[in-house]
Amino acid sequence: MSRQLHLGAFLMATGHHIAAWRHPSVPRGAGVDIAHYRALARLAEAACFDLLFIADSVAAAEGPQAARMARSDLFEPLTLLAALSGVTERIGLVATVTTSYHEPYSVARAFASLDQLSAGRAGWNLVTSDAAAEAGNFGRDSHLGHAERYVRASEFQQVVNGLWDSWADDAFVRDQASGQYYRADGVRALDHRGEHFAVRGPLNVPRSPQGRPVLVQAGASPAGLDLAARSAEVVFTAQPDLASAQAFYGDLKRRVAAAGRSPDSLKIMPGVYVTVAATAAEARTKEAELRELVDPQVGIALLGRMLGNFDLSGYPPDGPLPELPLTDSGQQSRQRLLTDLARRENLSLAQLGRRIAGGRGHLSLVGTASEVADVLQRWFEQGAADGFNLMAPLLPSGLADIVQHLVPELQRRGLFRKAYQGRTLREHLGLAQPANPHFT
Repeated sequence: MSRQLHLGAFLMATGHHIAAWRHPSVPRGAGVDIAHYRALARLAEAACFDLLFIADSVAAAEGPQAARMARSDLFEPLTLLAALSGVTERIGLVATVTTSYHEPYSVARAFASLDQLSAGRAGWNLVTSDAAAEAGNFGRDSHLGHAERYVRASEFQQVVNGLWDSWADDAFVRDQASGQYYRADGVRALDHRGEHFAVRGPLNVPRSPQGRPVLVQAGASPAGLDLAARSAEVVFTAQPDLASAQAFYGDLKRRVAAAGRSPDSLKIMPGVYVTVAATAAEARTKEAELRELVDPQVGIALLGRMLGNFDLSGYPPDGPLPELPLTDSGQQSRQRLLTDLARRENLSLAQLGRRIAGGRGHLSLVGTASEVADVLQRWFEQGAADGFNLMAPLLPSGLADIVQHLVPELQRRGLFRKAYQGRTLREHLGLAQPANPHFT
């Protein structure tokens, strides 16, 4: 079979557009409606998506515009995916959990449990937190600086991997006749002592059905790229155009090779905001309806958050984006991307806020299935992506449009599967099952 692209369904409660919750087709309270998520998961699985992707923040939205945003009534993602594992059979389940405000043992145990519950479909999106407000929920007066977050994240990831390798694949014999539950030579204590963590181990969950849960990462700063090159198996990235995506793809694949890994061991899946319909006019109308629902101040508040936790409320909405220092508490890569966009297109604050209200800096496509598929195929075939994390503008109808229109077009072109060939997330992504270095 020729190389095929991978698809993730990025589920953001009401949809990826900041004003989606105001659309009459979106269920009220979608963020805490398990029936809503069950239907979305089944829809994506019926279309053979590789994975569901759930983002997270461990702080409620704050600021003068918080009451006008759908960001404070959301399920904890691992709990949600554990529930969805019981109503799906094949689709991968990827949850975001920050290394800045958790402990490695708890994270390793939770994802190992999700992988057992789902028979090998779990993935961890490792992030370092870009929301400064999270600090106050974990006994800190201020957010960790960018450099420190990544030093902590690197050690955190090493500890989690070590805990996932606590047990040999065949350690648990559970022999009722002899009374032996596990082989004593099939377990290893970690005994880790580092700059940030001291963790004895072993983990009290058997080794993952797929070796380890898949490691996903989304950082694009130099520190984030270094971490991804050493350890990530999927990278979720924001790239606004083909040239930028090709440069990112080539750079990261070279870094992976320099780290002693095969470039194929990491899949790069840019986020793409997709509004698709039977006709281009209908797709444009759908997007225009959402744009009309954007409160300009809400768009600017979202912009300030995504630029790196800056308060932009005191600047003229019709004025330019002010010169801002490089964020130390937010995503430096996203700050650069949005600053470049504002300068390149000479956008005012209000215009930039409306511009990112849907795609939030990702590639945004509005059109027919053929038009959207043309762009995805070009990126896939011209060294810009191994697949895409698709972001529906509103849910559930936006995902239904993608499944009804776009997926069949990609299948018709031979770019995407019509049926699952494997059962684990690694099998869907074409990733090898890692050997356990302690029991080979």
